[in-house]
Amino acid sequence: MNTPNAKSVQELIINGKKYNYSSLKNLPGGVDHLPFSIRILLENVLRNYDGFSITDEHIDTLLKWTPAPVDKDIPFKPARILMQDFTGVPAVVDMASLRAEFVRQGKDGQKINPAIPVDLVIDHSVQVDFFGTDYSYDKNVELEFERNKERYELLKWAQSGLNNFTVVPPGMGICHQVNLEYLAKGVISRDGWLFPDTLVGTDSHTPMVNGIGVIAWGVGGIEAEAAMLGQPIFFTCPEVVGLKLTGKIPDHCTATDMVLSITKILRDRGVVGKFVEVFGEGLDHLTVTDRATISNMSPEFGCTVTYFPIDKRTLEYMHSTNRSQEQIQIVEEYCKENLLWRTGQEEIKYSSVAELDLSTLEPTVSGPKRPQDKILVKDLSQRFSEVLKDEHHRNYEPVSKRTEYAWLADGGSGTEFTFGKVPIEGELHSEVIQDTLRTVRIKQNNSEFILGDGSIVIAAITSCTNTSNPAVMIGAGLLARNAIEKGLRTKSWVKTSLAPGSKVVTKYLERSGLNTDLEALRFHTVGYGCTSCIGNSGPLPPAIATAVDKGELVVASVLSGNRNFEARVHPQVKMNFLMSPMLVVAYALVGKVDINLTKDPLDYDPNGQPVYLKDIWPSREDIQNTINECMKQQDFEDVYNVIFDGSEDWQDLEVNLDQNFEWNKNSTYIKEAPFFENIQANPDTVTDIKNARVLLYLGDSVTTDHISPAGSFKEDSAAGSYLKSNSVNNEDFNSYGSRRGNHEVMMRGTFANVRIKNKIADIEGGYSRYLPTGEVKTVFDTAMQYQSDHTPLIILAGKEYGSGSSRDWAAKGTFLLGVRAVIAESFERIHRSNLVGMGVAPLVFNAGESAVSLGLDGTETYNITGLEENLTPHKILNVQAIHPSGKETVFTVEARLDSAIEIEYYKNQGILQYVLREYLKNN
Repeated sequence: MNTPNAKSVQELIINGKKYNYSSLKNLPGGVDHLPFSIRILLENVLRNYDGFSITDEHIDTLLKWTPAPVDKDIPFKPARILMQDFTGVPAVVDMASLRAEFVRQGKDGQKINPAIPVDLVIDHSVQVDFFGTDYSYDKNVELEFERNKERYELLKWAQSGLNNFTVVPPGMGICHQVNLEYLAKGVISRDGWLFPDTLVGTDSHTPMVNGIGVIAWGVGGIEAEAAMLGQPIFFTCPEVVGLKLTGKIPDHCTATDMVLSITKILRDRGVVGKFVEVFGEGLDHLTVTDRATISNMSPEFGCTVTYFPIDKRTLEYMHSTNRSQEQIQIVEEYCKENLLWRTGQEEIKYSSVAELDLSTLEPTVSGPKRPQDKILVKDLSQRFSEVLKDEHHRNYEPVSKRTEYAWLADGGSGTEFTFGKVPIEGELHSEVIQDTLRTVRIKQNNSEFILGDGSIVIAAITSCTNTSNPAVMIGAGLLARNAIEKGLRTKSWVKTSLAPGSKVVTKYLERSGLNTDLEALRFHTVGYGCTSCIGNSGPLPPAIATAVDKGELVVASVLSGNRNFEARVHPQVKMNFLMSPMLVVAYALVGKVDINLTKDPLDYDPNGQPVYLKDIWPSREDIQNTINECMKQQDFEDVYNVIFDGSEDWQDLEVNLDQNFEWNKNSTYIKEAPFFENIQANPDTVTDIKNARVLLYLGDSVTTDHISPAGSFKEDSAAGSYLKSNSVNNEDFNSYGSRRGNHEVMMRGTFANVRIKNKIADIEGGYSRYLPTGEVKTVFDTAMQYQSDHTPLIILAGKEYGSGSSRDWAAKGTFLLGVRAVIAESFERIHRSNLVGMGVAPLVFNAGESAVSLGLDGTETYNITGLEENLTPHKILNVQAIHPSGKETVFTVEARLDSAIEIEYYKNQGILQYVLREYLKNN
């Protein structure tokens, strides 16, 4: 064998133990000019070469990588997989369903097991029902187990019933923070080999672990399941954008300000589908947790990874988080020996370079609807004025024309409301919008306050993005302490919460006493998991909720998370701003976003003296001294030694631990997946799409939250009607995310986001139009009527279709509704792949063309030809759109089936169907 991989196998002795490894030294042409991330991909194909799925051509493609790489697919076989419960539950349902079908076909179900290690962390199910009290945590956990018992039974079964599968029980932390602090190895030792720690995760923020030198990215559950079953993941050989950092972060700024600035820079540059690799002397001043804050938001940039090579800072973090000395030595010696160690003197050739001088940073937030919409804190008051004008597009009456006194009786006992202008001089800061600013005066329990457009109703210190970084968490605690000393308190209408991504955070906050200061401002710990960032904000207090609805208020949330898409944080909150935990506390003290925090006082002390942000902002020295005093290596040992044990509630769950899962036919949470039952040995022949109708005609930046919302839903929704028909009470609905193990709920929830705008429905929300009669109904009901007519469906969309979370139900639901193809101007990477993985064709308009430019209005009948014969990667297809008027529009689209293996997935109506058929043939 003359391939490079045959010569690359070398031996390395560390601490007297001999290991094999695939060496990158002495390869033809050398690798010193290659980005570190490409070197890791090259090592992966060298080590996994089999001459069939991974070939000489794949090695050659990576070995000859240039800044303008060839448009060829490369395979990737991750060392392990990470899941969270929202995406993990359907994956386990699919695994159990694959086993069930395997058994039905007379095979041994135990052959269906993950081929590589899988870690699932239950972190998405806790909801903030209780807040602002010392009993909030216990009450929320109690409700979490009540709501999710059936899901947790499935996952506890998987913990024992599946090989190579571990489950971190609820209440232990967020998957990415647990990964960063504990699961990540940097370098893996397995079966006598050493190789880089790599993974894919069923959550788009999996790249967070890039900050510790681990190549990882988010994929859909569909792709992850295929990787679990031994399939390589194929993707186009990436460009690598170098992000050059120089300077230091100023004292008045945080790592969050840095990452929000980087989000804007990289989104504007356009890095979708590309790798980003960070270099420059600025790295020397960034801790691993600073780096991880950046890497976490890779999906907000649009890139696949944001990679930080392993260096001495990495080893320092590994030591402080209680990695073994043996493991740290393996990481250092292997990386130095195999050209994966950053010295800072590299001369790497990148596809392009973006630069940021960290010393130029200013306090920053992002919003109100997208993470890349950067706003300087000093400009937020003015930006709020512009945003509110946009929100008032629904012909709001000027306040001066509204009834001044409208009393309501449904806001809770003893609650009164008055609608109108704020009758307090100087209360308004934005003169431009003064005539249309809506306000509600609320009298309740001997207190009185005014809620208006721009009032903050949620302030959440949440998300692994920031709770993994002690600098901003300690900073938030010190800011709270300073505010209390000045006599300030958070406003009564703000729902406050603290949801750490790890119990280590609680350890160091308690040791420093800062938990007491945060609790004095009602930032009590409400749970350990993804809360407001994933939409688990819980209900607003009744009086606030009533005032927002009846007063048609445009209220705000402030959160230290990474996602602020429409209706994600809370369906009643239209403005959502991302920021550091320190600024979350500061804005909670003010209670509104209509303020310039750099100039205006936060509030006045008991003696009437103004208190400004600069008066309570902790110094970098105070923050670092507190970290040095309060963070202990022992905390990581104590927390992670019991990470898999779980609480008494978890231990008390009674589960049938048979190796085949026992389906409960009455469950509204867990149902056998419908994709595999009685599968035929060979798939049906692919056909062209004839006489199709448009189910949805959408604009730009449609996210997976629009397609498959994760949050709560109402009883008048299609999913609510289904649950009511199954005798589920409204208060027990839980969320879409928690019911992802039930396809009946999820297909009804597809395109059910209350803010989605379907141009053929003429109404905001999850509605469509049955075009033969013109009747407007829910998307689900419309799709079912088309299915009864045997009418295939398509979707028209704009740019960046499917951006956001790696949500497999966004593709599964689309498939179950009967959608055969999505025609868009561009797709986000993960969702495009997921559509292919479910047998839905992602099609792209020609450059410069769109549904709008072609004059399409969505009422046409569509014929798409070119799929039946000679289907090849990137094939150009013909589309004919016939308008009811008789006008015919003909155009071409590119089929984004990017490789031969993707065409096989498409022909099989999905990647898992393809894998199952292969298993059936070979067993």
